[in-house]
Amino acid sequence: MKKNTILTAMLGMLLACSSCRSHYVLKGVERSRILIDQRYDASPDAAAVAFLAPYRHTVDSIMSPVVGEIDHYMAVGQPESDLSNLLADILVWGSKRFNEIPDFAVYNMGGMRAAFVKGKITYGDVLEVAPFENKLCLLTLSGEKVMELFGQIAMRGGEGVSHGVQLVITKDGKLRRARLNGKEIDPQASYRVATLDYVAQGNDHMEAFKAKTDLVSPQGAENNVRFIIMDYFREMQRQGKVVNAKKEGRIVVE
Repeated sequence: MKKNTILTAMLGMLLACSSCRSHYVLKGVERSRILIDQRYDASPDAAAVAFLAPYRHTVDSIMSPVVGEIDHYMAVGQPESDLSNLLADILVWGSKRFNEIPDFAVYNMGGMRAAFVKGKITYGDVLEVAPFENKLCLLTLSGEKVMELFGQIAMRGGEGVSHGVQLVITKDGKLRRARLNGKEIDPQASYRVATLDYVAQGNDHMEAFKAKTDLVSPQGAENNVRFIIMDYFREMQRQGKVVNAKKEGRIVVE
């Protein structure tokens, strides 16, 4: 009798679960970014503050050192933004440690996870903007593949590209024109490109990178993009410069 009761209960549970599953259908997926800033400090949770207190000094000692200064608020945005221009240019700057001068750089918008606020920039600020373990990559693409890449960037609505890149795209994601340092792209030429290893694998729909050759991508910690960004800020600070970047028509929507 007991055995029959257990079997009956199990069968009932299976039927219930089966009927529950049939009631739910995925209609779509949406996402958004939530800016975490000082507004959340207005009414701190006492229990959370008490829990974090023993760790605060250690974390602050790591995150609070200043690496440089920036002259205005910079956030990510498409088709082009101050922040995306800055970070793409930093990839070109960082390539010199490998004795390379790339023709251009690409930094994916999705890899920029926060904004830089005007004023002093700390180690922690850079970590928030570039939190991933991405490494700087240098690679070669044919001119034909560069045009394919620019078409994919147009389809994405814009990505971070370095100074000298000029793209004209349509609202529906088509590439109209592309120039590099004032010249048309030569389909038969070879172009050296700096980017992140994640992007170099063809991620974020930039599949033209899968045709890369002559890849250089040291995997040491010093080649982490966040450290290259910090080194750039430190170098500007050493020269007494406040970091600046602006939109300059690298990607224009017509």
